[in-house]
Amino acid sequence: MVRGYSRPRSLDEALEMLARLTPRALPIAGGTDLLVDLREGRLGECHLVDISRLEELKVLEKRSGKIRVGAGLTFSEVERSGLLRECAPVLVKASSQVGSLQIRNVGTIGGNVAHCSPAADTIPALLVHRARVVLRSSNGSREVALEALLGGPYKALLAPGELITEFVLEDASHMWGEFSKIGRRRELAIARLSLAALARKEDGRIGELYLALGAGTPVPRRMESAERALLGKRPQEGDLWEAGWLMAQEMVSVSGPRPSTHYKEKAACGLLVRTLLPLLEDGS
Repeated sequence: MVRGYSRPRSLDEALEMLARLTPRALPIAGGTDLLVDLREGRLGECHLVDISRLEELKVLEKRSGKIRVGAGLTFSEVERSGLLRECAPVLVKASSQVGSLQIRNVGTIGGNVAHCSPAADTIPALLVHRARVVLRSSNGSREVALEALLGGPYKALLAPGELITEFVLEDASHMWGEFSKIGRRRELAIARLSLAALARKEDGRIGELYLALGAGTPVPRRMESAERALLGKRPQEGDLWEAGWLMAQEMVSVSGPRPSTHYKEKAACGLLVRTLLPLLEDGS
């Protein structure tokens, strides 16, 4: 139940409010996840701190070879960015597949990560871009690898009063990227499985490869067994099927057997093959 609402005018003011009102304080930007939780009674009494208009959370720049992406950017703003289309192509493709146009216009990448859904679209994309997360509170700031923030389903490891302010990505302007997902329908689909892929080829061989699976494990994660199986190879379709099977086995080893395992094993394998097939067609 909402007991109060505040709209700070600066990031410092927002952090002061979050500290003063903890543990009741809840930051709200797009609200596309938070409002659902409130409506369904999953949250207790809270005080909303509206951070949606803070310019400090809208940073978007390339600096010292890194791409800095503000946590307050909406999915639509990410999708429209020429800088991100060039330097973070997987994040752009993932953002373009989130929900509906209305959701993409207000939902933010920071909120998507903080909600920490196993099926979050942008988390696998950020993982293959080797994202680090800048966190700030009234006590200072820290920077951690994204993996360190993912504590479990719907459990981001944020300290009380702490806010995700930006993501720091590796420049991927020299790489090929793709994001694919399986859902029950084309639009407004929650991923049953998703896969982010970022790769670089040299003389036909895979010189770099980053794969991250969503909705198949308690939190999205890199699939390193499949990465290792393809690195250094001039891949053929059979290599992709082998890597897909390795990824499926890694998924099951992390999540344990479930009623959906029989379906998801085959689906994960096929998803990897479908996602990486363009690498075979590119002879470079």
